Amino acid sequence: MEEINLKELFDFFISKFYVVIISFLVVLILGDIYSANFRTPLYHSTTTIVLVSEAEQVTSSEVSLNNSLASTYSNIITSRKVLSQVIYNLKSDLSVSELQDSIKVSQVTGTQIISIVVSNRDNKLAQQIAEEITKVFIEEIPNYYDIKNVAILDEASFETTPYNINIMKENLIYGGVGIILGCVILFMIFYMDTSIKDPETIEDKLGLSVLGTVPKVGGKHGKRK
Repeated sequence: MEEINLKELFDFFISKFYVVIISFLVVLILGDIYSANFRTPLYHSTTTIVLVSEAEQVTSSEVSLNNSLASTYSNIITSRKVLSQVIYNLKSDLSVSELQDSIKVSQVTGTQIISIVVSNRDNKLAQQIAEEITKVFIEEIPNYYDIKNVAILDEASFETTPYNINIMKENLIYGGVGIILGCVILFMIFYMDTSIKDPETIEDKLGLSVLGTVPKVGGKHGKRK
């Protein structure tokens, strides 16, 4: 592999640094156009329910029961029966499978709290779905268990900022890619350039001594009549 003169490389980068700036701006602008026109913003709506006790004093057996029921409740929330009723109540065009894919249900570790997160391109619809899921679920539970141990802890949130688009973070990524691309282009130009730029190159590569050089004359002052 041909040795690279780091000083020459550095001087070349400094003299052609405008290429890096152009690459930075082009990638940044194209990235922003892509984000603005080809990315679908999605919104989250989060609601939480808690498993409570009907008795005045909570016993360890009731806590143990609620912990074991939390996993079952999580599956009931995303069941076809519950979601079909949600779709019917909201008069939505979503299918059950589409709705299932947009819902994430999880138990908060070490608690009897169940978190329900709904994602949708319409932030208002995401909130409505989250609200309706908890409502239908609470109404459905007595059909399976003769207990009333579910209460809404946090109402469904209404988000105005999409969770899948972060302009600041994406601009940093686009800008970084543009700078790297510009540096790669300059390096390739420098590496592929086999022209002889100074007398020392002739001496190093060919082993010949330079007897003299002819200065470059240009411009109107360098012309002779």
